[in-house]
Amino acid sequence: MPRSQIVHDNFLRRVPVGDFPAGRAPAPGLTAETAVAIYRAQVESRALDLQARAMQKAGQGFYTIGSSGHEGMAAVAAALRVDDMAFLHYRDAAFQIARAGQVPGQTPVWDMLLSFASSSEDPISGGRHKVLGSKVLNIPPQTSTIASHLPKAVGAAYSQGLAARRPPEHRQLAPDAIVMCSFGDASANHSTAQGAFNTAQWTAYQSIPLPLLFVCEDNGIGISTRTPKGWIEATFSARPGLKYFKADGLDLYETHAVAKEAADWVRRRRKPAFLHLRTVRLYGHAGADLPTTYMAKDLVEAEEANDPLLHSVRLMAEAGALDPAEALAIYLDTRERVARVAAEAVTRPRLSDAKGVMASLIPPRRDCKPTNGPEAEARAEAFGPELKQMAEPQIMSKLINWALTDLMLEHGEIVLMGEDVGRKGGVYGVTQKLQQRFGPDRMIDTLLDEQSILGLAIGLAQNGFLPMPEIQFLAYLHNAEDQLRGEAATLPFFSNGQYTNPMVLRIAGLGYQKGFGGHFHNDNSVAVLRDIPGLILAVPSDGAEAVRMLRECVRLAREEQRLVVFLEPIALYPMRDLLDDKDGGWMRTYPPLGERTEMGTVGLHGDGTDLAIVTFGNGVYLSRQAQADLAAEGIAARVIDLRWLSPLPEAAMLEAVRGCGRVLVVDECRRTGGGPSEAVVSALTLAGVTGIARLAAEDSFIATGPAYAATMPSRAQIVAAAKAALA
Repeated sequence: MPRSQIVHDNFLRRVPVGDFPAGRAPAPGLTAETAVAIYRAQVESRALDLQARAMQKAGQGFYTIGSSGHEGMAAVAAALRVDDMAFLHYRDAAFQIARAGQVPGQTPVWDMLLSFASSSEDPISGGRHKVLGSKVLNIPPQTSTIASHLPKAVGAAYSQGLAARRPPEHRQLAPDAIVMCSFGDASANHSTAQGAFNTAQWTAYQSIPLPLLFVCEDNGIGISTRTPKGWIEATFSARPGLKYFKADGLDLYETHAVAKEAADWVRRRRKPAFLHLRTVRLYGHAGADLPTTYMAKDLVEAEEANDPLLHSVRLMAEAGALDPAEALAIYLDTRERVARVAAEAVTRPRLSDAKGVMASLIPPRRDCKPTNGPEAEARAEAFGPELKQMAEPQIMSKLINWALTDLMLEHGEIVLMGEDVGRKGGVYGVTQKLQQRFGPDRMIDTLLDEQSILGLAIGLAQNGFLPMPEIQFLAYLHNAEDQLRGEAATLPFFSNGQYTNPMVLRIAGLGYQKGFGGHFHNDNSVAVLRDIPGLILAVPSDGAEAVRMLRECVRLAREEQRLVVFLEPIALYPMRDLLDDKDGGWMRTYPPLGERTEMGTVGLHGDGTDLAIVTFGNGVYLSRQAQADLAAEGIAARVIDLRWLSPLPEAAMLEAVRGCGRVLVVDECRRTGGGPSEAVVSALTLAGVTGIARLAAEDSFIATGPAYAATMPSRAQIVAAAKAALA
């Protein structure tokens, strides 16, 4: 017999005879009406778990990781406000149901059954995944099973202090709202979660406002691995900057009282707190899981004997809130009602094609206040004597700095954050003077933790800011790339466009650095970025293009709510010359305000018809050199700068190669490592272009010292490859 049936039968048998597990008397402070409302939410959550299994058995449902044993979260919901943003653990159906009960017109049972059935009418995900979430209830959807939502919860809480001083146009949270995020005891051990706890403590330790309530639902096990007894309390009860609260999640009265105390403390003090909630896990991890295969039967039965619903019935009886017979009737009526609603939910339409699935990959546009650009007086104050230098050619790093200044003057919701971006001005000086110009509120020096930097950015975006986080080096992104893939990029997809994560992530990267090296500071791998659906990847090749593209990236994030990565070639930051020493051939003047390079366009240098060289980033610089060498030998080539690596500007690229006898694709990324050239060659071939050759980097890490560029295309190699292609 399934454990779910055993727990159900135990409830039906024990309630009529008053066979309840022992526990404390009901704590004061909870009205009978609220207690019964919490119980109803708990029962609906339990009934949904049972129905999910029945639906799966009938081939009509597709998700069975339930919330049974965690019904105490309904009391946490009752202790919070509806406008407190909640990032939920996947076992928190009771929380969402209880919160829905506080908002007129909500139908949580119907909504969740549509989600179980993967119906396209599911109001949160549109049938793309079973997720908890609701825009009306202030619950962004989560698919995380390893607490990867905790860093953005920290960011959302941080945004509250910033919004109090600088309210953004698209602010989402009430001024005194707090942020709650919940997770399991096993997930608390994950490095992502530990990073979030540390960041919260690091922030609070400096007396920076961070109204965040962590809720750890401790059921003592992660799938089949037991959590050492007392581990959570031992590791979280005395952390600096993190107030510790503890409650028995099986006791709705105690849970409500302690959760309210914790929430009030966070709201009043504007500091983070940790609520340690004892729970049990009933039925095993998921529908197909048999807990008796890795737990002794007596331990499984002991957990089942502590059914939170049995505790709730006893407590309400002792408090005079609800008679056990009435509690049993609510349970049976709810079970019957859920089954009846499920019979209708499974008939509702489902997604059936790729177009429908992908409809929410690209978030919707949003209306923004019009702007005429930065004001002249503000520019004069910010730039000072540098204004006169804008008519003179400059290196890329200087031009990006000016572009960031103008963008921050124009859009007050832009906030930059990262390691060393403020006081120091960045590793390469790209953000110099920005903290003096805009203050530490908008130029945030973070702790050394990439996932916390990205989490801060994601959280700020949740509250209306336009974050521009910086990752110092491309190789450092790999420590935190799941914050882009698993959190930022998936949010519009799993919320049907109701929640978005607009941002422009700046990364210094790619290869060819001479003096600062090795694979951590020279990284030519962009495959992980191009592999994320919906993400825009932009790579400039010279300073003027960097300015125009950065302006377009900000527009894409601000108006179209896109997730954009702006990858800046480190080796080109200081580049001055192109062909000869001191020729200044790679410096550019600052483009006039308002000039942008639209996504989907390519750059074209030259009009030769013998050969088209298609490339990007450092490859443009090297190919322009090779172009001159080829011209000296009578070969007329054109260089095509892709600019946008994801999505590829295929139409513009095909138009740019038209009329050329041969095409050479030059890629500074690895030959078989998912570099852009693989997609470029594929697109050209499918379009019927012939005479295609490719030059890419070796499948290797990058060395330090004289061999810094040995594994990547060089000027001479491009010339040789061009001649070979023409031959």
